[in-house]
Amino acid sequence: MKETLLTIYEKDATKKVLASLISILVGLFVGTIVVVVVGLTKDTITGKGIWDGVRLIFAGILSTGRDAAGNLTWGYNAQSLGNMLFRATPLVMTGLSVAVAYKTGLFNIGAPGQYLMGTMASLMIALGIPSETVPAGLIWVLAFLGGCLAGALWGCIPGVLKAFLNINEVLACIMTNWLAANLVTWAFDISNFKNVVENTKAGYIYKTTFNGVATPKLGLDKIFPGSQVNGGILIAIVIAIAMYILINKTTLGYQLKACGSNRHAARYAGINDKRNIVLSMAIAGGLAGGGAALYWLSGNTEFYWSTYQSLPATGFNGIPVALLAVSNPIGVIFTATFMAMLDIVGQQLTGYTAYNEYITDVIIAVIVYLSAFSLLIRMMLTGKQKAGAVNANAEPKDAQSDKPQKGGQEA
Repeated sequence: MKETLLTIYEKDATKKVLASLISILVGLFVGTIVVVVVGLTKDTITGKGIWDGVRLIFAGILSTGRDAAGNLTWGYNAQSLGNMLFRATPLVMTGLSVAVAYKTGLFNIGAPGQYLMGTMASLMIALGIPSETVPAGLIWVLAFLGGCLAGALWGCIPGVLKAFLNINEVLACIMTNWLAANLVTWAFDISNFKNVVENTKAGYIYKTTFNGVATPKLGLDKIFPGSQVNGGILIAIVIAIAMYILINKTTLGYQLKACGSNRHAARYAGINDKRNIVLSMAIAGGLAGGGAALYWLSGNTEFYWSTYQSLPATGFNGIPVALLAVSNPIGVIFTATFMAMLDIVGQQLTGYTAYNEYITDVIIAVIVYLSAFSLLIRMMLTGKQKAGAVNANAEPKDAQSDKPQKGGQEA
């Protein structure tokens, strides 16, 4: 049994999972310290309030509110769990966007811009095609594919610059992010899609339900009543599985990883490295654009079109999602769900305690920093194991001379 556990521990995949779990646990521990320190320094927070804050950090997703006596109640919270899955949907897609690019040796920090382009294309198609003449289901499919295509085309730009001009993809992605922000703002500013029916929402774009287009629930509303969840999470999971198969089980995936490992060696082996770099960024952009489409086509979300002041956090949050998952497409599903859970926990802290949701931002920040050092954590785990192996395999020493034995004589 001990040998079996040691064999499992020696696997690289096990160390990757352990490094991610260590990052998460340290982040939650730091969040707990912040809750305790803030509680001790604020007169409005009692000892009971501190304890409630700590419990919410670790299990807030299962909190159902407070009873008549003011005590936290626990159980199956269908609304919170459904909203968690809804918020996880775009994170799965942007996490896949970063992960797929990273597998080919590229750091796709351009997911926010690709996400914005997918937002613009999907909303304009969904709201621009009259549902009176075209079936709403067909409009949804066209809008989703349009969002993916817009993100893919935008992702091609840094890919082409990297492949043919050797311009660093990080710099190119930062440039395209802000270009996308201003382009989307201008496009919606001159469009007829702004919500002018409700005067207080003139800066918002109509929900897609305005045109009768919305992502089907696929029965999830029965499991999670009262939540925003829809079939988008199932689509994201299917896409994640497809990406895993593409990367690990196909010739194209092998070529993409070969280019990421050593571009010049891949070229020497007959692989078209330039084509694969562009294709990798196109796939990454398409995934980010698809994430935007799944979020905004839900029918219950409104897009604020003046985006030039900031970039969507969902695009950037795909980076820690991918890092925690060690760029594994299947792992991205779980890490995205975890990040979405922290978002819900932040709302629970605000709603049920005197704390605010920004404490969860501290947790996320710590996890992000530690996930960036996941390789170092894995090296530390491997180093301890190697040190133990060296001690176990060391040559026996003569008790009197304290020198290694060799054929019964001193060397």
